[in-house]
Amino acid sequence: MLARSGLSPEPYSKEVAMIHPFRNPLAAGALGLVTALSVSLPAVAAPAPVTWDCQARPPIGGAQQLSLDTPITGSAPESVATGSDFEITAEPAPLTIPASANGNTIRYLKNLQVRTPVPAGTSFRGVTLTGGSNLGTGIPTATQSGGLITVTVPGQLTGGSTVQLPTIHLAVTATAAAGSTIVSTLAGTSYTDPGLSFTANVKFLFTGIDVPASCFTSPNPVLTSTAVTG
Repeated sequence: MLARSGLSPEPYSKEVAMIHPFRNPLAAGALGLVTALSVSLPAVAAPAPVTWDCQARPPIGGAQQLSLDTPITGSAPESVATGSDFEITAEPAPLTIPASANGNTIRYLKNLQVRTPVPAGTSFRGVTLTGGSNLGTGIPTATQSGGLITVTVPGQLTGGSTVQLPTIHLAVTATAAAGSTIVSTLAGTSYTDPGLSFTANVKFLFTGIDVPASCFTSPNPVLTSTAVTG
């Protein structure tokens, strides 16, 4: 869910989608998730609070646990008919990459990945990205495999800079029976099954060291909810 702020609406590719933010050099935050929008007017919800539980694993020393709060704004139709096509979108707010954390200088973040499942009760049709700014030289992409969408922002996302992550547009078909509810959530259940991951390059002596981090959110909030009609 990205604020438009005059950004170009052109998609990065025919089958790419979104991703998201950070605040700690060893554990960055992100965002990103899906919302629903169909032929009917979307209902815009207030930003949903998301708390990422992150674990950073530096090459020297033990793992570190950190929390990252990231609000996600969703919009979705209040209802869709079984068999109808609709679009799920997610727009993150602008994110300031931390310049330092725990006394360590953050040079940049790279290979940021946000994962979100294709909502149960839908079939996947496609995914695209729009917008985004100050995201480094790499081009954000999104892929879908086994019902899981992975959005990758290669970076580099410079420490101290403010970035705007792209908006995800997920096209699906409602397959759930009438009377059901389609909800969108984030992926991830543990540090080994993350919904968000990234690598922070932290200054060390006269060079930098890569510190991988993985995050999940618990509880996992419902970002959007859409009733299915006959």
